Amino acid sequence: MSDGPWVGSWRPHRPRGPIAALYTGPGPKYGLPTSVGFREHDPSRDRAPAFSFGLRVEGRLQERSPGPVYLLPPGTTARGRAGPPAYSIYSRQRELVPFNTPGPGRYSPERAGRVAFPTAPACSLRSRTQHGAVQQTPGPAAYHLPPMLGPHVVSKTSAPNYSMLGRSTIGAFYQDLCKTPGPCQYCMVDTDVYKHRAPRFTMLARNMVPGDTTTTPGPGAHSPQQVS
Repeated sequence: MSDGPWVGSWRPHRPRGPIAALYTGPGPKYGLPTSVGFREHDPSRDRAPAFSFGLRVEGRLQERSPGPVYLLPPGTTARGRAGPPAYSIYSRQRELVPFNTPGPGRYSPERAGRVAFPTAPACSLRSRTQHGAVQQTPGPAAYHLPPMLGPHVVSKTSAPNYSMLGRSTIGAFYQDLCKTPGPCQYCMVDTDVYKHRAPRFTMLARNMVPGDTTTTPGPGAHSPQQVS
């Protein structure tokens, strides 16, 4: 506050409410969207049309062929090899081994039997199969038919059945009342649990008098006659 005279009707006084200028804020911590450019433009502001320029086209690519590294035979053109027609001669073929066919003496037509000579029809009987001895079908006594009495028959209509419950043992005259717990079966709660407990005092055991517990030799352990 300056020591000069006051000007006008203003006098120092306590502000009626908080003044924002008296408090320090976070400053430029929050980044607002930009209003210039095309990317991340403020959606609440109008945006003028934007035009983009293309990039500069690179120059002609340099040829990076391997160069005359391949050795082509002379006389080779784009359509093939230039020159007169050339012929190749194969080597001599292997000699054909004659096929050793069996002679007439190698055959035995007498062993053909019914295959080569006409014979009368013959029938063969097959032996008994083993499936008949192993297969054991159940007999008539092995089947258990449902009884015709009661509601257990599926294909028969049955009359209504009624069932009667047995006599209940609870509340009956022959109910065993000795199984109820007696007075000795209940655990008595200590009165200190739900009433005020009287103060209790404890007494410590007798304290031992402190002393020297070192084992020292007595008068009989000394031998004064051995002293010269």
